[in-house]
Amino acid sequence: MNLRDKLRMVGGHNESAARTGTEENRDCRHLAVVRPMTEFPGALEVRAETIRRMSRAEIPEDLDPRKILYLDTETTGLGGAGTVAFLVGMGYLTDNGFEVHQFLMRDYDEEGYLLRHVAAGLEKFDVICTFNGATFDLPLLESRMLMNREPRGCLDKPHIDLLQIARRLWKKRLGACNLGRLEALILGQPREDDMPGSEVPARYFEYLKTKREDLLDDILRHNAQDIASLCVLLTHMAGMYEHPENVHYSEDVYSMGRSLEKLRYTEDARKCYRLARKGRMGAEASGALARSYRRAGDREEAARIWQEMINTHRGGAHPYIEMAKYYEHVKRDDRAALEMTDRAIALLSETRLGDGLAVQETENELQYRRRRLKRRIAARAERAEQEEDYGTADRIQGQ
Repeated sequence: MNLRDKLRMVGGHNESAARTGTEENRDCRHLAVVRPMTEFPGALEVRAETIRRMSRAEIPEDLDPRKILYLDTETTGLGGAGTVAFLVGMGYLTDNGFEVHQFLMRDYDEEGYLLRHVAAGLEKFDVICTFNGATFDLPLLESRMLMNREPRGCLDKPHIDLLQIARRLWKKRLGACNLGRLEALILGQPREDDMPGSEVPARYFEYLKTKREDLLDDILRHNAQDIASLCVLLTHMAGMYEHPENVHYSEDVYSMGRSLEKLRYTEDARKCYRLARKGRMGAEASGALARSYRRAGDREEAARIWQEMINTHRGGAHPYIEMAKYYEHVKRDDRAALEMTDRAIALLSETRLGDGLAVQETENELQYRRRRLKRRIAARAERAEQEEDYGTADRIQGQ
């Protein structure tokens, strides 16, 4: 039994009535299935505050996970004029399982019906969750609603785009963050015999020519899995943000800290930086932690961290440069600042790490600092000598 038959059996009572040739009974195709909650552990416990720490969306304070609509489209192209969403999948949590509803446009004259079903579904939820929906799915649906003269207010809701969150979390370690890659490497659930998304448009156009419904089975399966994966992925991300101490890779914890700091969750970010200092991101995390304290005006704590980096030989020349600035501008100790500057120059000369131009610019800045400090130290020494001479002369005259 293929997926199309299973969907018809499970959700047959939801499938649109057969067309009788009259306009009143015409519709797109509607398929529905309920997936067991065992496939979505922890999904009903995701908290609104956690989602706010992950996303820039204005999440309602009292958001119920059951009021999040997971949405994904299958289209006739990659965007631009003429691209149509011929299949829209929508899923949501209930107390009894995860419901997936798919609305299929069997030909172009059914697009209006599909869009109206989508709009009706959206109206029931408080938040939309997609994967790359901010730049693709939602603008496309808005464009098609405009073309079909359908109201677009249903799309005006807080939106969680998991691709944006995923890139902030995993790009440093994984590079590419497409959904299939995240399913395999992050969720540990690689797909088997899945249809590549790039083949979907051609398959749909073949269906339009032949009307062979079996050509749509792989597309329906692909879309249904995308919808379910959105819920699982959001739950996994929320777990990371709530318990960063359980995250295995220091790159991910560090990246989470960077994201939290940009969203001004400073203490949460610092917690991540401290955790990441224990792994391969030790130098980067220590530097980020020190900068966080410096921006907050706590120069002493920042200096303590930079000195600790020097003591543990982490961060190359960077902590020496920062300590030079600290001694010069905070402590007004030019000799200590000069010592740190000289050590930074020596390290850069020895290692020559990183981009050549960037290193050269840093060296130039350090040499300029060194000359300034030496002039200042020499000027103070000269003034001190003159004051001593004047003092001696005064004493002689007083005798």
